[in-house]
Amino acid sequence: MVRRLNLRQVEAFKAVIEFGTVSRAAEMMNVSQPAMSKLIAHLEEDTGLRLFDRIKGRLVLTRRGMRLYEEIDRIFAGLRQVENAVDAIRRDEQSRLLIGVMPALSGPFIQQATTRFLASQPNVFCSVQSRSSQWIADGLVTRKLDVGLIIVPVDNPYIIAEPLLARPVVCALPLDHRLAGKDVITPKDLDGVPFISFEPESHTHRRVSQLLEGHGVVPNVVMSVNVAPTLCEFVAAGVGVSLVHPLIVGGLKDRVAIRPFEPALQLDFQLCRIRDSRNARLVDAFLSSAREAAAEISRTIVSPVRA
Repeated sequence: MVRRLNLRQVEAFKAVIEFGTVSRAAEMMNVSQPAMSKLIAHLEEDTGLRLFDRIKGRLVLTRRGMRLYEEIDRIFAGLRQVENAVDAIRRDEQSRLLIGVMPALSGPFIQQATTRFLASQPNVFCSVQSRSSQWIADGLVTRKLDVGLIIVPVDNPYIIAEPLLARPVVCALPLDHRLAGKDVITPKDLDGVPFISFEPESHTHRRVSQLLEGHGVVPNVVMSVNVAPTLCEFVAAGVGVSLVHPLIVGGLKDRVAIRPFEPALQLDFQLCRIRDSRNARLVDAFLSSAREAAAEISRTIVSPVRA
């Protein structure tokens, strides 16, 4: 009759295979060599399987023994993953920050804000996910995220939101564009000009389109994108111009021309966190870094342009 396996027997079997000999396996498991041989013999008896051939005093693994070892190794690998997960859970909430950022801010701004944060918080792991504002808001409520950067207003009692660098849009142009010689760009200047927009369902696209249409202007939209870095790359490459929040072009003054746009179209990004955050200390530190990064962009991008 086949009996239930004993974990000690399984450990002995695994050790003999991995350390090569019964004597070495016995040493690693801190048991005597006869005790180790007895564990192996009992395992074969309890399973009803011949796991080893005895050849000249040595144990040689059989085909069935190899199949059993492969299953045991897979199970032990799973146990190691559980051990790693337990260790991660112990360290998790004090050393991880989960950040959600809308595509429009997924370029230089989030890089600057997160780099500042990591410089002040060594040994912290950051996860940055670029998703829609609604996905980020949902992620905050379900605690899949610790902090979020979005553009649409949030009406949720569980989320605390604050404006982040409320500024009018600016016009981003290729450095050699004919409009780069102007001090201020107006809707009339953009009539028929190759234009790069965010995707039609985005908040920024809707606001910009409403303003231009209100002035009877129809830009020549040659491309739409869903993330800010892509938009900026195509502007820099000379494909077209765009109207964007200053945070989007932060750090790109050497690659694109940035000019004020009138009439002013205000876009307010929102810096969001969940109430009673599990990571309050890290969230506070990140929000501080985000505010500093936004203020730096305000000084280096916005102020000189308006001077």
